[in-house]
Amino acid sequence: MSLEYNISDISFLIVDDCRHMRLLVKSMLSRFGVRHVIEASDAIKALEVLKTSTVDFVIVDQQMEPLDGNEFVRLVRTADDSPNPFIPMIMLTAHSGRKSVIRARDAGITEFLSKPVCVRDLYLRIIETLNHPREFIRSPSYFGPDRRRSNGSNYKGPDRRKSVYRI
Repeated sequence: MSLEYNISDISFLIVDDCRHMRLLVKSMLSRFGVRHVIEASDAIKALEVLKTSTVDFVIVDQQMEPLDGNEFVRLVRTADDSPNPFIPMIMLTAHSGRKSVIRARDAGITEFLSKPVCVRDLYLRIIETLNHPREFIRSPSYFGPDRRRSNGSNYKGPDRRKSVYRI
């Protein structure tokens, strides 16, 4: 696989309770030239890492204890003491059913990938996230990347947002 972009200076945080999975993702990132990777075995440790280290990008598992990946994402996006609520985050999980995707989306995840993941898919998702960042939306019930994938403003249905703060 040829790499079109240099992402070697981007720092990543991998949050997964499975050591093997953290090592696998770290190995994939090293194939992209990434030099700075921090690992956390649970969401609580990951929150501390975000408060004490410079992290540009997070890859997080969905099923963890004591906080799951969705709770972690929600805290990063909305906690008063969150050091970077705008940080890009990819949810990497074996639970890829519609309900899991919707829960991750509603928590504020930037992108979603199913396990098992291949090197190419991870790379493409990282590059897509960096090259096409989505606007952040703040509403009474949600803060995070715009969940809509299209930019069309022709939709006039009942769920059309009327008052949204664009960040």
